[in-house]
Amino acid sequence: MTASHRRPTLLIAVLGVVAVCAYAVAAAVQILVLNPLAAVPGATIEDIRGRMAAANETPGTGGVVFFLGIGVLVTLITAIVCVVLAAPPLATASAMLVLVMLGAPGYFVASFGPGMALADTFWIAGGDHSPGGAYLAGVSALAGIAAIVIGAVTVLRARREAQDIAPAAAAA
Repeated sequence: MTASHRRPTLLIAVLGVVAVCAYAVAAAVQILVLNPLAAVPGATIEDIRGRMAAANETPGTGGVVFFLGIGVLVTLITAIVCVVLAAPPLATASAMLVLVMLGAPGYFVASFGPGMALADTFWIAGGDHSPGGAYLAGVSALAGIAAIVIGAVTVLRARREAQDIAPAAAAA
């Protein structure tokens, strides 16, 4: 990789880390604040947590931070590897997009315990009551589509370059 490619790879890696961190923060707010407020209309978050504690249930803050933190840690490691190994910018972008895409299963795992605690405390369904989860799933889906597009563009570009080299090699 040339020195001119190092800067785009670093920029893409940093943007990927920022995107995954933003996704994790949005997921945590959705799980710990927005979803409980939507699940128990008219109650404050303090009231909801108090009633959960009285029912021996926990909002699961530690688990949420742990599971979402795994995604942030994996993204940081991936970004460092991409920069140190001087990965091509498109490969770095694809890796970052795949990690954003994997936010959806991470969100599901992180939200499962708190959702069940809400369900057990208030006798409601354990799924999302706020639209935030659907928005996060949409972001993950778009990231997955973008990663596929980048992969297809990379393959087509490599195929075109191979075809351009073949006639030149035959003429020599």
